[in-house]
Amino acid sequence: MSSDNKGLVSTSYSDVDPQEFQYQKHMKKLRLVDSARIGLTVFSLLCGLTVLGTSGDTLAVYNTTHLSSDFHLPLWPDQFDLRPTVALVVGSSILVIANIVSLLFSKVKVLRNRTSVHTSLSFVAPFFGFTAVMIGMIFFYAVNASTTNDTLQSWSCQWGYASMDAKPHFGTLCKESQTALYLSVILVPIELIVLTVAGYQSILERKAVAFIPSHKSGSPVPSS
Repeated sequence: MSSDNKGLVSTSYSDVDPQEFQYQKHMKKLRLVDSARIGLTVFSLLCGLTVLGTSGDTLAVYNTTHLSSDFHLPLWPDQFDLRPTVALVVGSSILVIANIVSLLFSKVKVLRNRTSVHTSLSFVAPFFGFTAVMIGMIFFYAVNASTTNDTLQSWSCQWGYASMDAKPHFGTLCKESQTALYLSVILVPIELIVLTVAGYQSILERKAVAFIPSHKSGSPVPSS
């Protein structure tokens, strides 16, 4: 290498601002964490919509096929507990709303630029989602443990083998109830991971302020 080239290389290295380098490195990590949070939030939203759809459908079928005890051969027992299914519907509804709000403030530029609101919602939304799913699961298993009253899942799965040409199609209701339950169980660790990642991202965003070079200004929140 000639002396001219050596001088050029040394000059280019000397022109690199250490603070700028640290800032770019930190922002790269922050963007990676933000992408992971958004990806997990989308997955959680899809699972929540599936839980809401399946559990909501089983509840709707029950409401349309339930007959009072005055009718002969009723399809559903008199002593029946709908609270586990209602808990899944309510919990998944809160989860879906929280995830939609979180994604809106993460992807819509106008909302994302509101740094304080965006940072708060990135943590609050998964917190509400995790809380809703946990309460729904605890309530479901607490009520479903009863040996005296049937639930929508226990009754439909008990008669799932019966072939039916019209609603309620107990076999389908059983599969929908099980799908809603299993996905709700999966959502508990997923929401906990999202909450953890959101907390870590909040810490990185606060630290990013210290790395912002003097010639830069603006928010440390990574652009979408």
